[in-house]
Amino acid sequence: MQLSIVTTLYRSVGTIDQFYRRSVKAAESLGYDVEVVMVNDGSPDDSLEHALKLQQNDARLVVVDLARNFGHHKAMMVGLSHARGDRVFLLDSDLEEQPEDLLRFHERFAQGDCDVVYGVQEKRRGNILQRLPGELFFFLVQLLSDQPVPRNAVAARLMSRDYVHALVRHRDREFMMIHLMQLTGFRQVPVPVRKLSRGSSTYSARMRIEMAIKFLTTTSTRLLYLILYAGLLIFGLSTAVIIYFISRYLASGVGVDGFTSEIVSIWFFGGLITLILGILGVYIANILAETKRRPYAVVRRVYRLHGAVKERSLRLLGQGPRASAALLDVQSELPPRSVIEDLRK
Repeated sequence: MQLSIVTTLYRSVGTIDQFYRRSVKAAESLGYDVEVVMVNDGSPDDSLEHALKLQQNDARLVVVDLARNFGHHKAMMVGLSHARGDRVFLLDSDLEEQPEDLLRFHERFAQGDCDVVYGVQEKRRGNILQRLPGELFFFLVQLLSDQPVPRNAVAARLMSRDYVHALVRHRDREFMMIHLMQLTGFRQVPVPVRKLSRGSSTYSARMRIEMAIKFLTTTSTRLLYLILYAGLLIFGLSTAVIIYFISRYLASGVGVDGFTSEIVSIWFFGGLITLILGILGVYIANILAETKRRPYAVVRRVYRLHGAVKERSLRLLGQGPRASAALLDVQSELPPRSVIEDLRK
């Protein structure tokens, strides 16, 4: 049985060698035939060059080079679309999640009652101030999102071929992986993992806020309906106040001064405008979801050994130190690709 290990590269030059060695060792200890797919997400460092050097010594490595930085989640989807294994192990290359977790995931997967085993942090890292944004995010997601997502889930997960095939068929162009993974369904089981801290995150505070806003505005129709209901409520209250003042004037002759009438007018038209915007928002959200057809990412080149060249290079892997030099003579690349990848295929 073949296992595809999928990861993304962005400023990964310091961890890529160790990641590759440890993940392949863990997979081989389970008896898998291993394929490793690395997606270079427009990394500004030498991550691509390091990956290609690794490929010179191991034909099982596939390197996908994106035309620019498209974002972590889109790069993961591209990597999953290139995986060919019967099972797929998705993992970040920064080593905050341990490649050896594959052993525990495989043990749980082997029980046969699930299609996905994913990691969940037992406890978020950092002090209360560092954990607060994450807690607030999950609170808003549970309150407003149409599809609940697991709290504190990490990228690491072991998936069946059928699940991955279903996952990459999604046509959303703006998304977060945690949402699509949950939306895909199948039988998913969490496993507690420990996430290490290896320095500052590549996600700045601004990027985290933008991700949260994008997540809620692309996954939640509930938010639009709440706006609609708020408009109805304000409109109803303002109408009730208007009826009250008119009734009081007709019953007792008590008029309405200018300030009060101005406030009532603002309430009325403000509620009416919010009501209209809420209705339009529901329609626009549906139209937006149907008309997005932008690609996940543009692939500049795929480096994959294939055919007789791959068979020869695999034989050379067992020939000791001379293997690297021999592999340089048989190294093969696919022709340059500047076409847009269509993940629906």
